Amino acid sequence: MGDTIVITSGKGGVGKTTTTANIGTALAKLGQKVVVVDGDTGLRNLDVLMGLENRVVFNLLDVFEKRCKLKQALIKDKRFDNLYLMPTAQCRDKTDIKAEDMLFLSNELKKDFDYVLIDCPAGIEQGFENAVIGADRAIVVVNPEITSVRDADRVVGKLDSKGLNRHELIINRMNYEMSEKGQMLAVDDIVDCLAIKLIGIVPEDKKVTISTNKGEPIVLDDNASAGKAFANIAKRIMGEEIPFESPKSTENRFFASIKKIFKVK
Repeated sequence: MGDTIVITSGKGGVGKTTTTANIGTALAKLGQKVVVVDGDTGLRNLDVLMGLENRVVFNLLDVFEKRCKLKQALIKDKRFDNLYLMPTAQCRDKTDIKAEDMLFLSNELKKDFDYVLIDCPAGIEQGFENAVIGADRAIVVVNPEITSVRDADRVVGKLDSKGLNRHELIINRMNYEMSEKGQMLAVDDIVDCLAIKLIGIVPEDKKVTISTNKGEPIVLDDNASAGKAFANIAKRIMGEEIPFESPKSTENRFFASIKKIFKVK
């Protein structure tokens, strides 16, 4: 039986879909059988980031509404035979999906895959409820910005209230130079505020935009700093002990203001 991991955040635009595509690809590179599920009905983008948009025939709503079998909706990746995409509908709404349908999907996929990664919509509305119901663990993605961390804190509280206490943190688009100058939150600040285990730090990398536009996950580029970070995250998910980079870390000037916004745990 596989493991279902929901990739979530409080705020949109932090890189959840990019994270899902890259972690899924990295796990496949490590020999795991993986399916990435687009849980953002109505705003489908995971197929584009995977470079599979032209191969979508059926989607998960077709499965739920009995227009096709589950395996018919799965799309095999062009690069790895052990990596699949389950797309969602682009012209439907999140409210068209019931939470029990997503629970069924997660349970069925776990029978055949080592990892089921669900790209969760931003926020804590119905799309969030659907995405987390079948999850065994969660990865919360944040940017080093006060608004992103504040919204993520609310998501962590929601996960805890649902009994989903296996959650880990990815800090995306980290710029250490700006952090040291006090222009961006530091890693330690963010971890202190959210009080969940850090599993990855993805540095700011212009190559990510290029890879996204090409439909090629950045983790395929062995020379990209962000790609290396996602590869290490995949290894940590599998239980491997991979040390973090340890740049100069100081509590920067933002932390005084962020303490007023959060109850630092």
